[in-house]
Amino acid sequence: MVTQASLDFLNDLKNNNHRDWFQANQKRYDAYKKGYKQLVADLVAELIKGDETLSQLEFKDCSFRINRDIRFSKDKSPYKTNMGIWMSAGTKNTNLAGYYVHIEQGASFIAAGIHWPDAADLKKVRREIDGFHEDLEVIVDDPKFKQLFGDLDKDENNMLKTMPKGFTKDHPAIGFLKLKSFTATAKLTDKEIQDKDFVKKTAKKLLVLKPLVEFLNRALTTE
Repeated sequence: MVTQASLDFLNDLKNNNHRDWFQANQKRYDAYKKGYKQLVADLVAELIKGDETLSQLEFKDCSFRINRDIRFSKDKSPYKTNMGIWMSAGTKNTNLAGYYVHIEQGASFIAAGIHWPDAADLKKVRREIDGFHEDLEVIVDDPKFKQLFGDLDKDENNMLKTMPKGFTKDHPAIGFLKLKSFTATAKLTDKEIQDKDFVKKTAKKLLVLKPLVEFLNRALTTE
């Protein structure tokens, strides 16, 4: 579960996002980081039961530094105000698909897949869809998938208005091929993230997306 103390720290940081406040609250940050590490360890241990490819993950592979990269951002706030957990067989510094947990009071969610792949990887995924779109259809038509996640994430920023080059308008997988990102997302309530069984319930939900992760990683690793 996520403690109220961790949520309070993130909320207070959001309202006091500057170095002086952070340094004055170093002990609170240390306690938050300890809880962050424990949550990562618990989630990975639970997910491994259903996805052994994650067995080598350590905290450093799944966590994110609290310092923001502000070099190219108009927002110069120095610190992140959410807890992010990325779990992938390839770790967060590779291009493999994986699972993500986002903790932020009032805006928490879970997701899996690959977010905004580069041009080369996008081409690989579309090639896989072109040849094996029936496999992806089975995944997104699964009743558990539909119940928890509905569909792959689709919005105007995530979809081309026309077919990608090399494919015809009447392609049977037109809805998949137009995508520029391949993820499925479900919101989490504040009550859910503070549930004592949060880890087990969240891992169970994420493992519904294991076939999607496997499909995408097959695309990315098959020559």
